Amino acid sequence: MNQVIFVGRLVSDPQKTTLESGKTAAAITVAVNRNFKNKDGIYETDFIDCVLWDDIARNTIEYCRRGDTIGIKGRLQCMPEDDGDGHMINKKLEVVTERVTFLSSRHNDTDNA
Repeated sequence: MNQVIFVGRLVSDPQKTTLESGKTAAAITVAVNRNFKNKDGIYETDFIDCVLWDDIARNTIEYCRRGDTIGIKGRLQCMPEDDGDGHMINKKLEVVTERVTFLSSRHNDTDNA
């Protein structure tokens, strides 16, 4: 089973891409705090790259901004990259998002006026 669920804050506004086929995609990075402190007593943060498609991408682009707290459900995917010698290796790990839950926003409607 390949499934991940996490909650975090958007590092930046969603980045929209429209493919030649007409499909909409969005790329986001979510900052997720670890639930334990390091040796210096600080909570570290993981920055998780996610890709969103079609309706999920459009809704997230429309309603979410940098700093908003969201929940993500999806699956892990390794993206192949060239190692420089012509060999493809699985290097970049990202989450293909199946569901986004909008939890809280740091801005309000007057910010967009």
